[in-house]
Amino acid sequence: MISIRHLTKEFSGQKVLDGLDLDIQKGEVVALVGASGAGKSTFLRSLNYLEKADSGSIDIDGFKVDFKTISTEEILTLRRKLAMVFQQFNLFERRTALGNVKEGLKVVKQLPDAEATKIAKEELAKVGLSDRENHYPRHLSGGQKQRVALARALAMKPDVLLLDEPTSALDPELVGEVEKSIADAAKAGQTMVLVSHDMNFVAQVADKVLFLEKGKILEQGTPEQVIHHPKEDRTKEFFASYKKSYL
Repeated sequence: MISIRHLTKEFSGQKVLDGLDLDIQKGEVVALVGASGAGKSTFLRSLNYLEKADSGSIDIDGFKVDFKTISTEEILTLRRKLAMVFQQFNLFERRTALGNVKEGLKVVKQLPDAEATKIAKEELAKVGLSDRENHYPRHLSGGQKQRVALARALAMKPDVLLLDEPTSALDPELVGEVEKSIADAAKAGQTMVLVSHDMNFVAQVADKVLFLEKGKILEQGTPEQVIHHPKEDRTKEFFASYKKSYL
């Protein structure tokens, strides 16, 4: 169980996160949706201290940190528990797909090369890239790069996988292969917090949907409740914009 309490973040005097509370159960997929600037990516980045939250705390199965007083050691432990997949892959260009997945296992977990290689090969197989493990990023498509990034994150066996719009930088035809890999990881029981604008995918993969507006959770529930039967006027307006037809 993961508990986030009173998460607050300001930029230039404007509250981007306004005292957010969230509980995430083991194996649950939580999706954050809302307009640009609602605080979704800042929320994710604050959880693993890529953004320094002004206040708040996170408790992951008894490991609790206060973001106001967090130590360097606590930051390192936190980042071992929360793996992140970004929009832009962030792969090492001079390492193969296999090398990219092995890197964290060897450097952070300090596993022997043979063990890191075994785990990396297993994770690449799960995302359908066994035949690309010796390819460098420049020889991979955008979808393949993102699947390597996903395999790299999953190889670390994180308590929670954070996904920040993982398909937004991809050509439409490549989106499906990445979403399938994410869905497979969800079916295997990986706990996730996902930011996405693909409402069809959110509806399929999420257990809980949070609609953020101006740094607050305006509405939350199942995909059926929030996407298809929203209660709040602002949520209704947001989802109506996805259903407009211009032809």
